[in-house]
Amino acid sequence: MSDLIDYNSINEYERDHLERLRPYLPECTVLLKYGGQFPVDAPCKVALYGAGARNTVKGGTGSGEVNSRFFITVEQGLKDRGFTVTTSDWIDPFDQIRQKAHKQFVKEVKARARRKKVLPAIEGMGAIMPEPEYDIPLSATGDIAVYVLSRISGEGADREYRKGDILLTDSEVRDILELNRVFNRFMLVLNTGGPVDLTPVMEVKNILLLSQLGVETGYVLADILLGKSYPSGKLATTWSVEEDYCKEGTFGDRDDTYYNEGIYVGYRYFDSAGKEPVFPFGYGLGFTSFSLQNADFTVEGQTVRVMAKVSNTGGFPGKETLQLYVSIPSGRLDQPYQTLAAFAKTGELKPGEDCEVELFFDMSEIASYDEKSSSYVLESGDYILRLGTSSRDTGVIGAVRLEESVTVKKVDNLLGEPGFRDYVPESVSTSEQAGKVICIDPGCIPCTSVSYDDVSFDVSRVEGLTDEELCYLSIGAFEARGGLTSAVGNSGKSVAGAAGQTAQMLENKGIGSLCMADGPAGVRISRNYVVRDGKVLSLDMGIPDSMQDYIPKIAFMILKLSGVKPRKGEEIRHQYCTAIPVGTAVAQSWNTDFAYVCGDVIGSEMELYNVDLWLAPALNIHRDIRCGRNFEYYSEDPLISGVMAMHMTRGVQSHKGRGVTIKHFAANNQETNRYNSNSRVSERAMREIYLRGFEICVRGSQPRTVMTSYNLLNGTHTSENRALIKSILRKEFGFDGVVMTDWVFSGGTMDKTSIYPAPESYKVAKAGGDLFMPGSKHDYDNLLNALKNGAVTREQLMINVSRIVKIMDRRSTGQV
Repeated sequence: MSDLIDYNSINEYERDHLERLRPYLPECTVLLKYGGQFPVDAPCKVALYGAGARNTVKGGTGSGEVNSRFFITVEQGLKDRGFTVTTSDWIDPFDQIRQKAHKQFVKEVKARARRKKVLPAIEGMGAIMPEPEYDIPLSATGDIAVYVLSRISGEGADREYRKGDILLTDSEVRDILELNRVFNRFMLVLNTGGPVDLTPVMEVKNILLLSQLGVETGYVLADILLGKSYPSGKLATTWSVEEDYCKEGTFGDRDDTYYNEGIYVGYRYFDSAGKEPVFPFGYGLGFTSFSLQNADFTVEGQTVRVMAKVSNTGGFPGKETLQLYVSIPSGRLDQPYQTLAAFAKTGELKPGEDCEVELFFDMSEIASYDEKSSSYVLESGDYILRLGTSSRDTGVIGAVRLEESVTVKKVDNLLGEPGFRDYVPESVSTSEQAGKVICIDPGCIPCTSVSYDDVSFDVSRVEGLTDEELCYLSIGAFEARGGLTSAVGNSGKSVAGAAGQTAQMLENKGIGSLCMADGPAGVRISRNYVVRDGKVLSLDMGIPDSMQDYIPKIAFMILKLSGVKPRKGEEIRHQYCTAIPVGTAVAQSWNTDFAYVCGDVIGSEMELYNVDLWLAPALNIHRDIRCGRNFEYYSEDPLISGVMAMHMTRGVQSHKGRGVTIKHFAANNQETNRYNSNSRVSERAMREIYLRGFEICVRGSQPRTVMTSYNLLNGTHTSENRALIKSILRKEFGFDGVVMTDWVFSGGTMDKTSIYPAPESYKVAKAGGDLFMPGSKHDYDNLLNALKNGAVTREQLMINVSRIVKIMDRRSTGQV
């Protein structure tokens, strides 16, 4: 038990949620290299090194920060599990070096802000200090040695190929190699939310990707070292070196980002271009070994079912994940070497045990988009089935043959021209002998056609509202005095520390308000608050810890002095929420049951604290490992992204009246100039890669809301893109909930040098966006004036507001 926390003293729901999450957390960890020296038989002396030993990272910065009651670091976790840490004479001076480096980094950020003439808090959002160089002797002894390499990233800034970020520092390389030489039992532990370049230390025998696992991160590592649990995760993103990642597109450009690589993202590129990754997509070892036998498949209608026996052939218990890839025949359309079509994870198998595993998919789910015919098609040929345990460890088990091409769905090209032709690699051959071949009847694959025609919408619930009332409900709650400070933002009126909420002024007409809290690694609200004169008042600053250093001292003092202080006799109330693993770690479990449990825990805490909408999950694609928010997102693959988000959504929405907000819709893949960056993407790449996960989640779980992204798509803000919102999301995907914007502050945080303008509330409403968040007087005036001059119709506003009210009614009646 931790010296800092008495588990018996915390709330029952906190204990329950931690107990529910705990068995799954090791499944998020990925054993990248294994020399057989672990686990140890009992707690022992450990020489513990690295930035993450004491400064362990539970998750990233920005909206992903969760205000949990406590957090277990690696150092504390090892001590609590009985290990003796012998390296305080290294950890203490390293702390001092790191603190000094951080102070210097803050000075540099503030100086940069002055040069740019922007607020330091804006310049510092997401800014991450590269880990410092150091020179501290490795003098400690121990039975084992552990070096915890940590990296953090966050909202507002992207990662870089520099030492201390994606690259290791010279000090880290030196000490890791020395520890590997001196200690027979040495483990390199990666406390990171995304890839780092490990090529300088690949001789290390044991490398564990611990990731960032929320509250009990430190205990997870301790239990793995002791063999009380074991890693069974698989990578959800390809790990390699800078020069081997695809260079066809651009990344980090201020105004226009070109997605020239098209559909060749992640393993689709590596496999198709014949590049050898350091660690491939889907890869992960265990303390044990497995064999795969008796693989076979059947076809029923358009459904392909694959069966196989998995046996534990090693000396430890473990779990294995089977992955089914399909090599789609290249005809008129070029195709990647293989595409993930299904996956399944076994339960725990003890040494000598085996189990039968079944995977399945429908042929229509792997259809490709043909821009010339504006349709999803399956071209004739052999669809080769590859079964294995990673994208680079598969075997051909047969093929499904389609004698003639089939149109699966007829749609329209809707997303504009990017201004280039997509890259096509010189593909690696997929002409292996398929063995068993089953012909599929093309008539078994249904063809659908999408109608984009408007249908009547019941607006009876809101038709009696005035124009002003419709506009108020279309904008997030704000203070009438106007200006940037009118945005509620981080000070929700009904829940302390909520991210925002809808207007409250129509409760006398039976229309309530929706309260929203940030995610995606838990419910982000204030820890401490009071209720005064019927109002909820946060006792916390409401500013993320990672941003507080960038606020000028005078402003910081004013904020503290002007903040709420508890009065004598006033009850201080608490809201302790559970920090779950970051999105990438959840995906690395390859366990959909775990995603559901995470959602269930979140939904329970939403009920407890009266939060209606969770601003998560986030399922943008890991297009480039430099994206600062990749840790929030699941994967480079749209299938695993969509499936994990779907199960997370089901977990949350199993709680009456609670809903999720899947985000950021869509092609939001960098933080540089994120408010005004224009993503130039082909229609095919959008539909097969960047929209596919959203479609899976919407069709499989019907989330209450969808959040559009800050960026533009081929010249149009996604929040103002009627084709994206109405035609694709609603008509093609079948979404029937609310569409809201990301938190747009009326241009106040926009870079004035950007060539693209900020979105406007009336244009959002006209496009079918229901809710402009977080809301300000400026946004309200913009919409009301547009309504008066005919730029947006009252009919459109009634439709938009009706969808918002529908969710409110669902909440008030307790519908699941």
